[in-house]
Amino acid sequence: MIRESIQGRAWKVGSNVSTDSIAPGRLISLRANPKEYAKHVLEDARPDFAPNVKKDDILVADRTFGCGSSREIAPIIIKEAGVGAVLAKSFGRIFYRNAINIGLPIIECPEAAKDIQAGDEVEIDFDSGMIYDHTKG
Repeated sequence: MIRESIQGRAWKVGSNVSTDSIAPGRLISLRANPKEYAKHVLEDARPDFAPNVKKDDILVADRTFGCGSSREIAPIIIKEAGVGAVLAKSFGRIFYRNAINIGLPIIECPEAAKDIQAGDEVEIDFDSGMIYDHTKG
């Protein structure tokens, strides 16, 4: 089912967040169990993320989110954690393709990624291509 829009809380991360930071290598044995692995998503970069993320929350990054190795499990566990979309200034090429392949909505929008703050209530309307920050009005 294709959704028209999502709305959730923004979670901010910085630049150059690698797939190794998204899917911790020390737990790679969990890749056969994405639900369990998702409990550790972004554990090294943002320890408060996995235990507190809610369905449809939006991950907002600076530039080159998902750079590094071709760890295919990275977008899978982001989606499995309940993230509705990833919004960034730019993405690592392999992560970008892997996210598309598994149906994780990714939006490259430097202006929105810069302006949205952690905790803002954000809506992404996929039909119109609009991004609304309801916290700012």
